[in-house]
Amino acid sequence: MGVPKKRTSKMRRDRRRAANNNLRSAVQVSKCPNCKEPVMPHRACSACGHYKGREVVPQAQA
Repeated sequence: MGVPKKRTSKMRRDRRRAANNNLRSAVQVSKCPNCKEPVMPHRACSACGHYKGREVVPQAQA
């Protein structure tokens, strides 16, 4: 088994770990079926408070 001869510096270690952040895919956004506002999947709509066809977060009436 290979054993490193030199210690890996913090900068080199962190640079290697930071390179993996670019591999993540972009956040998916869909439209709320109730108010057509953009909403992230598996989240209640921040505009109308609906999730899966029912109101889960009560919204203040203006």
